Amino acid sequence: MSDLPTLPVTFRPGRTRAVLLGAAIAIFVVITTVAMLLKGLSPAERLSFVVTALLLDGVLLVLARPKIVADDSGVTVVNLASRRRLEWAEIVRVNLRPGDPWVFLDLSDGTSLPALGIQPGIAKQRAIADARALRALAEARATADPGPHQG
Repeated sequence: MSDLPTLPVTFRPGRTRAVLLGAAIAIFVVITTVAMLLKGLSPAERLSFVVTALLLDGVLLVLARPKIVADDSGVTVVNLASRRRLEWAEIVRVNLRPGDPWVFLDLSDGTSLPALGIQPGIAKQRAIADARALRALAEARATADPGPHQG
């Protein structure tokens, strides 16, 4: 299959990430500037503005964190607060159904893992292409290395 992406490959919501990182920078600059321009604030009050900006930026950076990294041995799914490593044989199916907020990975243990690194929010066509690429990789790897659960 020549249309498979070259490994390693990272899938992430690029436009969403750019918006979040841009917003984080803008929020920090604006709030810090306001804190410095307001007359009559004590140094502690100015510091509280900066700390508030940093807290808001922290939230935006967490929201920009999701990604899926596929390599020769498997997939690493990085979501908002978790990271999980999967072998190719553990991935039974890659799903992105109409209306889904992100990709879901059906796993060999019967569970489903949300993979926020592919989201159709801002860039729907890109997300569909990424989901198809990840599905093709999972199917090709499962065929090449069937693993113990198929024997």
